[in-house]
Amino acid sequence: MGGGRVAVRKIEPLLELGAEVVVVAPAVDDRIREWAASGRLTLVERTFDAADLADSWLAFSATDDPAVNAGVHQAAEAARVWVNSADDPANCSFTLMSVVRRSDLVVAIGTGGRSPALAAYLRRMLTEELGPEYDTVLNLLAEAREDLRAEGRSTEDADCKRAFDSGIVDLVRAGRVAEAKELLRSCL
Repeated sequence: MGGGRVAVRKIEPLLELGAEVVVVAPAVDDRIREWAASGRLTLVERTFDAADLADSWLAFSATDDPAVNAGVHQAAEAARVWVNSADDPANCSFTLMSVVRRSDLVVAIGTGGRSPALAAYLRRMLTEELGPEYDTVLNLLAEAREDLRAEGRSTEDADCKRAFDSGIVDLVRAGRVAEAKELLRSCL
């Protein structure tokens, strides 16, 4: 329920992940209308009805009306559907994390719904800190892990901390990937 800019923020990652999204709202942002026109989501332009939750397992309420949020929450609870009400933790059965993605590296920041602003600030800060070099580091670590397994060695005993403490990220950041790979090998 809801079709404004907050709904757009909630919908976009769901679409990126391939979710089937149905938006129920009497008025919607142009971006939602574009997604509907391109077939990326289903748009139902009217107010919420509890029957809208049929065959759902996850719902979002992105309105600025506490009564609507409470109604969606109550209907979702009755239908055993997980619900998140934007900026209304009392009407949530779950809260969302702020997420930083670097390929397969995912960092989530949560405040239990107490301060989305703090989570967003930390996400921006970590987005700057976790540059593209971390994707390369992740690939090096994954390759080293597979090599250890192929040798019949336990990956639990690997001393990756020593590689980090010795500057593997700085080497990759400086474009010295071969040196980073050798450093990692020496630490394992």
